[in-house]
Amino acid sequence: MHSLTLDQHNLPGFAADLAGGGWTVACLCAGWCGTCTSYRATFEALAARHPALRFVWIDIEDQADLVGELDIDNFPTLLIQHDDVVAFLGTVLPDGALAERLLAAQLSTPADDLARLAASTDERRGWQRSGNLKTLLG
Repeated sequence: MHSLTLDQHNLPGFAADLAGGGWTVACLCAGWCGTCTSYRATFEALAARHPALRFVWIDIEDQADLVGELDIDNFPTLLIQHDDVVAFLGTVLPDGALAERLLAAQLSTPADDLARLAASTDERRGWQRSGNLKTLLG
């Protein structure tokens, strides 16, 4: 596997790694969700194509005590974060090409533009408050 499946045992190491900055791509799913189960292979393939990035699979129901009040509308949900900036947080179609394009768009955006965009709408400001993994897991 190319991604980490977050649980209480690996949380301290993951949180320490996250504190070091860089890119994190999280798939927020639920074990009972058939779409999520099917999407796992797609997410792993995405992680394999981007070994320099941090990929994490988070079952938001089984690990609710770790992620707190993270509110997800539907599955699968991707969270893409650079350092302290949540660049994307939303439900995606379970399509590998779509995930690749979404990630490429975020990776190609300069850090100062990511920060500006993070404050540009109520929705994106909400992502910073409720979806920042460094805050949730730190």
